[in-house]
Amino acid sequence: QLQLVESGGGLVQAGGSLKLSCAAARWPWDLDYYALAWFREAPGKEREGISCISGKDGSTHYTDSFEGRFTISMDNAKKTVYLQMNSLKPADTGVYYCAADSIPRCDSDFFSVRVMDYWGDGTVVNVSS
Repeated sequence: QLQLVESGGGLVQAGGSLKLSCAAARWPWDLDYYALAWFREAPGKEREGISCISGKDGSTHYTDSFEGRFTISMDNAKKTVYLQMNSLKPADTGVYYCAADSIPRCDSDFFSVRVMDYWGDGTVVNVSS
């Protein structure tokens, strides 16, 4: 079973940056057969998709509200997916989750039609004003 472990969350001032990591723990195979994604659950709000990346071809997709400030990337050799977050705002506060879908396609329909097969436990990001 694919186990995802997030790290890199913490407290940061508005305008600052954080880089989150999501490692596939104890997973002997590459991530070629998966699409990996980041989600956020802000206080009092539903979980929302941020970005996805295909382990097969590296294609990416961003939800409009995150494009430009957040960047997803993958190091398949390390079996790790990253989320670089810049120009952070207090509204970015929340729990950030990594997830994987066993269909390795990432496109504009990803967050509207796909159901994730695996989830991490999340990492907390607090952005102070």
